[in-house]
Amino acid sequence: MDPYSQMMINAVNTVKNAVVKIDVYRRNKQGQLRPAGSGSGFIFSSDGLLFTNHHVVHRAEKIMVSLLNENEIEASLIGEDPDTDIAVLKINSEGYSVATLGDAADLQIGQWVLAIGNPLGYQHTVTAGVVSALGRTMRTLSGPLVDDVIQTDAALNPGNSGGPMINTQGQVVGVNTAVIQGAQGISFSVAIDTAKEVARQLIQHGKVFKAYLGFMLQEVNLNPKVKRHYHLPNDKALFVVSREPHSPAARSQVVEGDLIVSFNGKPINGLHELFKELTRKEILTMVDIGVVRHTELLHFGIFPLEKQTKT
Repeated sequence: MDPYSQMMINAVNTVKNAVVKIDVYRRNKQGQLRPAGSGSGFIFSSDGLLFTNHHVVHRAEKIMVSLLNENEIEASLIGEDPDTDIAVLKINSEGYSVATLGDAADLQIGQWVLAIGNPLGYQHTVTAGVVSALGRTMRTLSGPLVDDVIQTDAALNPGNSGGPMINTQGQVVGVNTAVIQGAQGISFSVAIDTAKEVARQLIQHGKVFKAYLGFMLQEVNLNPKVKRHYHLPNDKALFVVSREPHSPAARSQVVEGDLIVSFNGKPINGLHELFKELTRKEILTMVDIGVVRHTELLHFGIFPLEKQTKT
């Protein structure tokens, strides 16, 4: 067998026993439980905690998890966060392995990744593709913006939602979340770094605190000349694609086309670093935001607001 195929097979074998199929049930008008959709998930801790998508399990009255060995177990919902489309479930069972969580910050555009899930009910389907873009902000079907999204061309279909995106070492680098209807070869995963922070808060507090700026952003490389001139520690910056109306971003002096290089006195290399700052409750005050505009380094004030989660 060729080395490329063996590498892919090894990666799948590393994680496949951690990948699950999720079936949700809701009551009809007669009070009877009826199937209401399905998706994917993966176990990330030895005590049976698993990731899936918020939109897969939202308002489910019963959640059943099927392991690769065909054992089916009822799961309990630990918490969900619609703004990142992440949910955490728990099962009490045996016969599974635990997925190894990688580091999305190490990903490179053009790198091979694989998706494992249950598209259209076909359990444990594997697809492959390359990383097309990193550090994207994506608007969900329900409206909110999701930051720190990985764009790939791996084929995803309904039922893939919540499954793992893995690298060729079998490490999970993202939680598959969405495809763009009508588009081909464009799919998205929430970076595992963001998913881990969301899971930490859901497990500890049952909800996620997030402040809100209202920028649509894209990670870009910082011009080396600008970096040297202003002695910036950054290799990357956040390009301001647009600003949400009536948001802190819209009320600030930061405009489309600016490059965000610092926030709250800290250099910002990527969306995950900004996300971590916005999950601190003490951030709800006027903070400094540093931007490069053309070749000029500017500092403005911005007042993050607590994001009100819609259920």
